[in-house]
Amino acid sequence: MDETVVARFRDDFARVRAEVGKVIVGNSDIVDGVLICLLSEGHALLEGVPGLGKTLLVRTLSQVLDLTFNRVQFTPDLMPADITGTNILMEDAAGRKAFQFQPGPVFANIVLADEINRATPKTQSAMLEAMQEHSVTVAGRQYRMEEPFFVLATQNPIEMEGTYPLPEAQLDRFLFKLIVPSPTFQELSVIVDRTTGAETPKVGKVLTGEQVLQMRQVAKEVPIASHVREFAVRLILATHPHSESAPNMTNQFVRFGASPRGAQALVRAAKIRALLDGRYNVAYEDVTAVAPAALRHRVIMNFEGEAEGITTDAVVREVLNKLSAQAAQVAV
Repeated sequence: MDETVVARFRDDFARVRAEVGKVIVGNSDIVDGVLICLLSEGHALLEGVPGLGKTLLVRTLSQVLDLTFNRVQFTPDLMPADITGTNILMEDAAGRKAFQFQPGPVFANIVLADEINRATPKTQSAMLEAMQEHSVTVAGRQYRMEEPFFVLATQNPIEMEGTYPLPEAQLDRFLFKLIVPSPTFQELSVIVDRTTGAETPKVGKVLTGEQVLQMRQVAKEVPIASHVREFAVRLILATHPHSESAPNMTNQFVRFGASPRGAQALVRAAKIRALLDGRYNVAYEDVTAVAPAALRHRVIMNFEGEAEGITTDAVVREVLNKLSAQAAQVAV
Protein backbone atom coordinates (compact mmCIF):
# COMPACT_ATOMS: atom_id res chain seq x y z
CA MET A 1 0.00 0.00 0.00
CA ASP A 2 1.04 3.61 -0.57
CA GLU A 3 2.71 5.04 2.55
CA THR A 4 1.18 8.44 1.88
CA VAL A 5 -2.34 6.98 1.86
CA VAL A 6 -1.75 5.14 5.11
CA ALA A 7 -0.27 8.23 6.75
CA ARG A 8 -3.28 10.30 5.66
CA PHE A 9 -5.62 7.63 7.04
CA ARG A 10 -3.91 7.72 10.43
CA ASP A 11 -3.83 11.51 10.46
CA ASP A 12 -7.53 11.85 9.63
CA PHE A 13 -8.42 9.27 12.29
CA ALA A 14 -6.30 11.12 14.87
CA ARG A 15 -7.91 14.47 14.00
CA VAL A 16 -11.40 13.08 14.50
CA ARG A 17 -10.35 11.44 17.77
CA ALA A 18 -8.79 14.68 19.02
CA GLU A 19 -11.83 16.77 18.08
CA VAL A 20 -14.20 14.36 19.85
CA GLY A 21 -11.87 14.46 22.84
CA LYS A 22 -12.61 18.17 23.28
CA VAL A 23 -16.05 17.13 24.56
CA ILE A 24 -15.76 13.49 25.61
CA VAL A 25 -13.55 12.93 28.66
CA GLY A 26 -11.69 9.62 28.77
CA ASN A 27 -13.19 6.51 27.16
CA SER A 28 -10.60 6.61 24.36
CA ASP A 29 -11.20 2.90 23.68
CA ILE A 30 -14.92 3.56 23.22
CA VAL A 31 -14.26 6.46 20.85
CA ASP A 32 -11.81 4.34 18.84
CA GLY A 33 -14.31 1.49 18.73
CA VAL A 34 -17.07 3.73 17.38
CA LEU A 35 -14.76 5.15 14.71
CA ILE A 36 -13.60 1.66 13.72
CA CYS A 37 -17.24 0.62 13.27
CA LEU A 38 -17.91 3.68 11.10
CA LEU A 39 -14.89 2.96 8.87
CA SER A 40 -15.65 -0.77 8.72
CA GLU A 41 -19.12 -0.17 7.26
CA GLY A 42 -20.59 -1.55 10.46
CA HIS A 43 -22.82 -0.33 13.26
CA ALA A 44 -22.08 0.09 16.96
CA LEU A 45 -24.03 -0.74 20.11
CA LEU A 46 -23.12 1.15 23.29
CA GLU A 47 -24.24 -0.31 26.60
CA GLY A 48 -24.05 1.45 29.94
CA VAL A 49 -26.12 2.92 32.72
CA PRO A 50 -27.66 6.36 32.14
CA GLY A 51 -25.52 9.45 32.44
CA LEU A 52 -22.21 8.13 31.07
CA GLY A 53 -22.21 10.28 27.95
CA LYS A 54 -23.28 7.70 25.36
CA THR A 55 -25.69 10.08 23.63
CA LEU A 56 -23.23 12.95 23.90
CA LEU A 57 -20.58 10.87 22.15
CA VAL A 58 -22.83 10.21 19.16
CA ARG A 59 -23.97 13.82 18.95
CA THR A 60 -20.37 15.02 19.10
CA LEU A 61 -19.34 12.59 16.36
CA SER A 62 -22.08 13.93 14.11
CA GLN A 63 -20.78 17.47 14.70
CA VAL A 64 -17.19 16.48 13.87
CA LEU A 65 -18.22 14.76 10.62
CA ASP A 66 -19.91 16.78 7.89
CA LEU A 67 -22.82 14.33 7.71
CA THR A 68 -26.57 14.44 8.26
CA PHE A 69 -27.70 13.29 11.67
CA ASN A 70 -31.00 12.15 13.18
CA ARG A 71 -31.83 10.97 16.67
CA VAL A 72 -34.63 8.55 17.51
CA GLN A 73 -35.63 8.28 21.17
CA PHE A 74 -36.98 4.76 21.55
CA THR A 75 -40.01 4.37 23.81
CA PRO A 76 -42.52 1.53 24.36
CA ASP A 77 -45.17 3.27 22.24
CA LEU A 78 -42.87 3.96 19.26
CA MET A 79 -44.12 2.33 16.05
CA PRO A 80 -42.05 0.99 13.09
CA ALA A 81 -43.42 3.68 10.75
CA ASP A 82 -42.12 6.32 13.16
CA ILE A 83 -38.63 5.15 12.19
CA THR A 84 -38.81 4.13 8.54
CA GLY A 85 -41.42 6.64 7.35
CA THR A 86 -44.78 6.11 5.70
CA ASN A 87 -46.96 7.07 2.73
CA ILE A 88 -49.17 10.08 3.31
CA LEU A 89 -52.12 11.13 1.16
CA MET A 90 -51.26 14.51 -0.33
CA GLU A 91 -53.36 16.92 -2.40
CA ASP A 92 -51.84 19.27 -4.98
CA ALA A 93 -53.09 22.71 -6.08
CA ALA A 94 -55.34 21.16 -8.74
CA GLY A 95 -57.08 18.98 -6.17
CA ARG A 96 -55.46 15.74 -7.33
CA LYS A 97 -54.68 13.33 -4.50
CA ALA A 98 -51.82 10.87 -4.39
CA PHE A 99 -49.76 9.03 -1.84
CA GLN A 100 -46.32 10.51 -1.17
CA PHE A 101 -43.58 8.87 0.84
CA GLN A 102 -42.46 10.85 3.89
CA PRO A 103 -39.01 9.57 4.98
CA GLY A 104 -38.54 8.74 8.63
CA PRO A 105 -35.55 9.65 10.81
CA VAL A 106 -33.65 6.57 9.66
CA PHE A 107 -32.84 8.48 6.46
CA ALA A 108 -29.63 10.16 7.60
CA ASN A 109 -25.91 9.41 7.41
CA ILE A 110 -25.65 8.94 11.18
CA VAL A 111 -28.67 7.63 13.09
CA LEU A 112 -28.70 7.57 16.88
CA ALA A 113 -31.08 4.92 18.18
CA ASP A 114 -31.18 6.16 21.76
CA GLU A 115 -32.15 3.61 24.43
CA ILE A 116 -33.07 1.13 21.72
CA ASN A 117 -34.08 -1.52 24.26
CA ARG A 118 -36.87 0.72 25.56
CA ALA A 119 -38.95 -0.11 22.47
CA THR A 120 -40.76 -3.36 21.75
CA PRO A 121 -39.10 -6.01 19.56
CA LYS A 122 -41.50 -5.15 16.72
CA THR A 123 -40.20 -1.60 16.60
CA GLN A 124 -36.59 -2.67 17.16
CA SER A 125 -36.85 -4.91 14.10
CA ALA A 126 -37.76 -1.90 11.94
CA MET A 127 -34.04 -1.13 11.93
CA LEU A 128 -33.03 -4.58 10.64
CA GLU A 129 -33.40 -4.00 6.90
CA ALA A 130 -31.86 -0.53 7.15
CA MET A 131 -28.83 -1.84 9.04
CA GLN A 132 -28.23 -4.82 6.78
CA GLU A 133 -29.34 -3.65 3.34
CA HIS A 134 -29.02 0.14 3.76
CA SER A 135 -32.59 0.46 2.53
CA VAL A 136 -36.17 0.25 3.78
CA THR A 137 -39.24 -1.15 2.08
CA VAL A 138 -42.54 0.68 2.51
CA ALA A 139 -45.72 -0.42 0.72
CA GLY A 140 -43.71 -2.70 -1.56
CA ARG A 141 -41.26 -0.03 -2.68
CA GLN A 142 -37.61 0.10 -1.69
CA TYR A 143 -35.92 3.32 -0.65
CA ARG A 144 -32.11 3.51 -0.41
CA MET A 145 -30.10 5.34 2.24
CA GLU A 146 -27.44 7.86 1.34
CA GLU A 147 -23.91 6.62 1.98
CA PRO A 148 -22.19 6.56 4.36
CA PHE A 149 -24.92 5.11 6.59
CA PHE A 150 -24.11 4.39 10.22
CA VAL A 151 -26.37 3.36 13.10
CA LEU A 152 -25.15 3.88 16.64
CA ALA A 153 -27.52 2.51 19.24
CA THR A 154 -27.40 2.94 22.99
CA GLN A 155 -29.03 0.72 25.55
CA ASN A 156 -29.31 0.37 29.29
CA PRO A 157 -28.30 -2.94 30.89
CA ILE A 158 -31.06 -5.44 30.20
CA GLU A 159 -31.70 -6.16 33.88
CA MET A 160 -33.18 -2.67 34.35
CA GLU A 161 -36.97 -2.37 34.49
CA GLY A 162 -38.93 -1.37 31.40
CA THR A 163 -36.49 -2.71 28.83
CA TYR A 164 -36.75 -5.34 26.10
CA PRO A 165 -33.61 -7.37 25.28
CA LEU A 166 -32.63 -6.97 21.63
CA PRO A 167 -33.37 -10.01 19.43
CA GLU A 168 -30.28 -12.05 18.57
CA ALA A 169 -30.82 -11.38 14.86
CA GLN A 170 -30.57 -7.66 15.44
CA LEU A 171 -27.62 -7.92 17.82
CA ASP A 172 -25.75 -9.77 15.08
CA ARG A 173 -26.08 -6.71 12.80
CA PHE A 174 -23.89 -4.66 15.12
CA LEU A 175 -20.19 -4.88 14.32
CA PHE A 176 -19.19 -4.02 17.90
CA LYS A 177 -20.87 -4.03 21.28
CA LEU A 178 -19.00 -1.55 23.46
CA ILE A 179 -19.39 -1.43 27.24
CA VAL A 180 -19.14 2.14 28.54
CA PRO A 181 -17.46 2.20 31.98
CA SER A 182 -18.02 4.69 34.76
CA PRO A 183 -15.50 7.57 34.86
CA THR A 184 -12.53 7.59 37.20
CA PHE A 185 -12.01 10.26 39.85
CA GLN A 186 -9.81 12.36 37.55
CA GLU A 187 -12.16 12.00 34.59
CA LEU A 188 -15.20 12.92 36.68
CA SER A 189 -13.42 16.02 37.94
CA VAL A 190 -12.72 17.14 34.36
CA ILE A 191 -16.33 16.42 33.35
CA VAL A 192 -17.64 18.61 36.15
CA ASP A 193 -15.27 21.46 35.18
CA ARG A 194 -16.24 21.31 31.49
CA THR A 195 -19.97 21.11 32.00
CA THR A 196 -20.45 23.61 34.83
CA GLY A 197 -18.16 26.40 33.65
CA ALA A 198 -19.01 29.53 31.70
CA GLU A 199 -17.68 28.17 28.39
CA THR A 200 -18.96 25.07 26.63
CA PRO A 201 -16.46 23.07 24.55
CA LYS A 202 -17.09 23.38 20.81
CA VAL A 203 -15.94 21.15 17.97
CA GLY A 204 -15.44 21.77 14.27
CA LYS A 205 -15.97 19.74 11.11
CA VAL A 206 -13.05 17.43 10.33
CA LEU A 207 -14.18 14.97 7.63
CA THR A 208 -16.76 14.97 4.85
CA GLY A 209 -18.86 12.01 3.77
CA GLU A 210 -16.66 11.57 0.69
CA GLN A 211 -13.55 11.34 2.87
CA VAL A 212 -15.21 8.74 5.08
CA LEU A 213 -16.00 6.64 2.01
CA GLN A 214 -12.40 6.97 0.83
CA MET A 215 -11.10 5.82 4.24
CA ARG A 216 -13.43 2.83 4.08
CA GLN A 217 -11.95 1.86 0.71
CA VAL A 218 -8.41 2.19 2.04
CA ALA A 219 -9.26 -0.12 4.94
CA LYS A 220 -10.65 -2.75 2.58
CA GLU A 221 -7.36 -2.90 0.69
CA VAL A 222 -5.27 -3.90 3.70
CA PRO A 223 -3.98 -7.44 3.03
CA ILE A 224 -4.41 -10.27 5.52
CA ALA A 225 -2.20 -13.35 5.39
CA SER A 226 -3.83 -16.76 5.16
CA HIS A 227 -2.58 -17.90 8.58
CA VAL A 228 -4.01 -14.77 10.27
CA ARG A 229 -7.33 -15.23 8.48
CA GLU A 230 -7.38 -18.86 9.59
CA PHE A 231 -6.72 -17.69 13.16
CA ALA A 232 -9.84 -15.50 12.98
CA VAL A 233 -11.87 -18.41 11.60
CA ARG A 234 -10.63 -20.77 14.34
CA LEU A 235 -11.53 -18.12 16.88
CA ILE A 236 -15.12 -18.09 15.65
CA LEU A 237 -15.35 -21.88 15.59
CA ALA A 238 -13.93 -22.09 19.11
CA THR A 239 -17.00 -20.22 20.40
CA HIS A 240 -19.19 -23.10 19.20
CA PRO A 241 -19.67 -25.90 21.74
CA HIS A 242 -18.17 -29.28 20.83
CA SER A 243 -16.17 -27.91 17.94
CA GLU A 244 -12.63 -29.19 17.51
CA SER A 245 -10.95 -26.08 18.94
CA ALA A 246 -13.52 -25.23 21.63
CA PRO A 247 -12.16 -24.97 25.20
CA ASN A 248 -13.92 -26.63 28.12
CA MET A 249 -15.67 -23.37 29.09
CA THR A 250 -17.31 -23.17 25.68
CA ASN A 251 -18.48 -26.78 25.81
CA GLN A 252 -19.91 -26.37 29.29
CA PHE A 253 -21.52 -22.93 29.26
CA VAL A 254 -22.25 -21.88 25.64
CA ARG A 255 -25.44 -22.69 23.75
CA PHE A 256 -24.67 -21.03 20.41
CA GLY A 257 -21.41 -19.56 19.14
CA ALA A 258 -20.68 -16.56 16.97
CA SER A 259 -22.06 -16.34 13.43
CA PRO A 260 -20.09 -15.81 10.19
CA ARG A 261 -20.74 -12.09 10.65
CA GLY A 262 -18.46 -12.38 13.65
CA ALA A 263 -15.60 -13.49 11.40
CA GLN A 264 -16.30 -10.61 9.03
CA ALA A 265 -16.27 -8.18 11.95
CA LEU A 266 -12.94 -9.53 13.20
CA VAL A 267 -11.21 -9.11 9.85
CA ARG A 268 -12.71 -5.70 9.00
CA ALA A 269 -11.87 -4.20 12.37
CA ALA A 270 -8.42 -5.82 12.50
CA LYS A 271 -7.52 -4.20 9.17
CA ILE A 272 -8.23 -0.75 10.56
CA ARG A 273 -6.29 -1.46 13.75
CA ALA A 274 -3.30 -2.51 11.64
CA LEU A 275 -3.45 0.80 9.74
CA LEU A 276 -3.65 2.78 12.96
CA ASP A 277 -0.55 0.96 14.19
CA GLY A 278 1.31 1.93 11.02
CA ARG A 279 1.38 -1.57 9.55
CA TYR A 280 0.35 -2.71 6.10
CA ASN A 281 -0.98 -6.15 6.95
CA VAL A 282 -3.06 -7.72 9.71
CA ALA A 283 -1.33 -9.47 12.63
CA TYR A 284 -2.57 -11.86 15.30
CA GLU A 285 -2.64 -9.08 17.88
CA ASP A 286 -5.03 -7.05 15.71
CA VAL A 287 -7.57 -9.87 15.69
CA THR A 288 -7.07 -10.49 19.41
CA ALA A 289 -7.55 -6.81 20.26
CA VAL A 290 -10.92 -6.46 18.51
CA ALA A 291 -12.30 -9.88 19.50
CA PRO A 292 -14.10 -8.92 22.75
CA ALA A 293 -16.07 -6.06 21.17
CA ALA A 294 -16.82 -8.11 18.03
CA LEU A 295 -17.94 -11.29 19.78
CA ARG A 296 -19.41 -10.46 23.20
CA HIS A 297 -22.90 -9.97 21.74
CA ARG A 298 -22.72 -12.95 19.38
CA VAL A 299 -22.17 -15.72 21.94
CA ILE A 300 -25.32 -17.07 23.61
CA MET A 301 -24.96 -18.75 26.98
CA ASN A 302 -26.90 -21.86 27.98
CA PHE A 303 -28.90 -22.19 31.18
CA GLU A 304 -25.93 -23.43 33.18
CA GLY A 305 -23.79 -20.53 32.04
CA GLU A 306 -26.45 -17.99 32.99
CA ALA A 307 -27.03 -19.68 36.35
CA GLU A 308 -23.30 -19.65 37.11
CA GLY A 309 -23.00 -16.00 36.08
CA ILE A 310 -20.49 -16.73 33.31
CA THR A 311 -20.15 -13.76 30.96
CA THR A 312 -19.53 -13.90 27.25
CA ASP A 313 -16.40 -11.83 27.80
CA ALA A 314 -15.04 -14.61 30.00
CA VAL A 315 -15.71 -17.14 27.24
CA VAL A 316 -13.98 -14.98 24.63
CA ARG A 317 -10.97 -14.54 26.93
CA GLU A 318 -10.72 -18.30 27.44
CA VAL A 319 -10.93 -18.92 23.69
CA LEU A 320 -8.26 -16.28 23.01
CA ASN A 321 -5.95 -17.75 25.64
CA LYS A 322 -6.19 -21.21 24.13
CA LEU A 323 -5.74 -20.15 20.50
CA SER A 324 -2.97 -17.66 21.31
CA ALA A 325 -1.04 -20.40 23.09
CA GLN A 326 -1.47 -22.70 20.11
CA ALA A 327 -0.34 -19.97 17.71
CA ALA A 328 2.76 -19.35 19.86
CA GLN A 329 3.66 -23.04 19.76
CA VAL A 330 3.33 -23.10 15.98
CA ALA A 331 5.55 -20.01 15.69
CA VAL A 332 8.24 -21.70 17.78
